[in-house]
Amino acid sequence: MPSMEDTQAAWRQLKQALHHHEIWYANLIRTLACRLPLDPRDLAEDAHRHCHFGQWYYHDDSRAFHISPAFQAMEEEHKQMHLWAARLLRQSQQGAPISSHDYDAFANSLDRLRLQIHTLTEEFENRLYRLDPLTGAESRVGMLTHLREMHELSRRGTRSCCIAILDLDRFKVINDIHGHLKGDQVLVAVVQHAKAQMRPYDKIFRYGGEEFLLCLPDTDLPSGEALAERIRERLEQIPLAYDDHNPIFVTASIGLSLLDPRISVEESIDHADKALYEAKSAGRNCVRRWASAQ
Repeated sequence: MPSMEDTQAAWRQLKQALHHHEIWYANLIRTLACRLPLDPRDLAEDAHRHCHFGQWYYHDDSRAFHISPAFQAMEEEHKQMHLWAARLLRQSQQGAPISSHDYDAFANSLDRLRLQIHTLTEEFENRLYRLDPLTGAESRVGMLTHLREMHELSRRGTRSCCIAILDLDRFKVINDIHGHLKGDQVLVAVVQHAKAQMRPYDKIFRYGGEEFLLCLPDTDLPSGEALAERIRERLEQIPLAYDDHNPIFVTASIGLSLLDPRISVEESIDHADKALYEAKSAGRNCVRRWASAQ
């Protein structure tokens, strides 16, 4: 998983690429309207690879966006736009009237490209601003909205859902001994570790300083408990950071509850919180279900 610094850097590079694209478009229209000397690079068959936007697209700087279908669709639209642009430039260079059909084809390809760009930027903005800037976990801002959606599906009998609250044991000691920078590294590693055990549609939210809430759709209590145990067991076995080559280990206590359709989301969270308290009282580094769910 890319760090938040890498994500923010990718976002800045995208915005810069879009800025250069708009400059290219403005220059193209000015060249056509004023019959100015054209840039020969715009006539090349692979012009879409050599403009500033294309250089970004085919460079490693864009790798954070590769998974998006909008990014993938952008390639063909960008290529077609440049092919039509070159056709318009040749007509202008030859002193011939620009064909309305060709101009409309160029404008339509540009509109399709801009639609994919808008989709990509909207996807990435949602991703960027819904994430906790330190750990990359989902932020608490959208947590209740997501849980209420899952709660409604549970209420309709469509799907069951478990929630779990994971709290790092004696985390203050790590900060006191190793410093807050190492503590931050531990938090980032905990989220990466948890995500590695979870399914793609599970979510982990940063609930508090060193507390995380896990939302596990299509999961009953036994399955949820098994996943929580797997996360807990593997977490205690691996160093999450190093201080002067000395490994830093951490354990976690986890409280588990169903997202009960008969009660509010907030009450279900409270049940998981009470189960977490039981795990802490039992000596930490263990998983407990909410008592009434036994």
